[in-house]
Amino acid sequence: MAWRSVMISRPAKLRREHYSLAIEQEETAFVPFEDIAVIVLNHREITLTHPVLSACAEYGIGLYATGSNHQPAGVFLPFLSHSRTTRMMRKQLAIARPAAKQAWAAMVKRKIENQAACLRLCGKKGVDRIESYARRVRSGDPDNLEGQAAAFYFAQLFGSDFYRADEKRWTNAALNYGYAVLRGAIARGLVAHGLHPTIGLFHDSEQNAFNLADDLIEPFRPLVDLHVAKRAPVIEGDLTAEDKQTLIALLNIDVGMPQGKMSVMSAIEYAVESLLRIYEEDSSALDLPSLIGLQPHRLEY
Repeated sequence: MAWRSVMISRPAKLRREHYSLAIEQEETAFVPFEDIAVIVLNHREITLTHPVLSACAEYGIGLYATGSNHQPAGVFLPFLSHSRTTRMMRKQLAIARPAAKQAWAAMVKRKIENQAACLRLCGKKGVDRIESYARRVRSGDPDNLEGQAAAFYFAQLFGSDFYRADEKRWTNAALNYGYAVLRGAIARGLVAHGLHPTIGLFHDSEQNAFNLADDLIEPFRPLVDLHVAKRAPVIEGDLTAEDKQTLIALLNIDVGMPQGKMSVMSAIEYAVESLLRIYEEDSSALDLPSLIGLQPHRLEY
């Protein structure tokens, strides 16, 4: 299982050296491709060779490029890497509406439960009310309890004056960065398992290439919220390199899964595999993460 996140924030040349990524700066560092989950290019003076792109596709690495605002602006994903991509696309398009609605309800319910856990871990009020929203989620969430919970939750977590669309606030910049990293990692997992990220269960925008990733990300979002709430600066400012590095490192934080405690990257794999079983009509249950804190995953040998 790939687990390392590589963020490059200074001028560099990237090339392939046998089975490793060579990062040429003042000195050259080598990172085995098989250990890498994501690479984030966060400087305008980074060049890379075609074999590096080929290696990213071969090893299933998500390669992020940031824009002028230093937020992730695009992600390079392997192209049709699964042998049954067309078959799975047909399954995605043909999924029964009740199954899709039940899956979406499960995602919404776990998201709201994780929002309650986030408030609890931050010592905030409103946990009981958030939990009541989770208990009332029905198939397809026709009452939009997701939206109702979000409005109350963000006010409790970040204050009554918090406005999610205020792009000048550090908090929103951090949330957007963390969500973008998660979204790319989930899209990577979907493609690796033969699913088309454009075809969503609930999200269905014709202008969105990541509808399914935007469905599956929902239960994972409160992890970013918890991290941002714990690290909020006293004085507003831009995200620092350290801020971005810690947000990327959330992919290696432990979450609870039916299979046990594991990193977010591993949890994404299990969640995608459970989604596959729904499309194959082998199961009606999704394996989704539970927020348990901000403890980094420790490798055991």
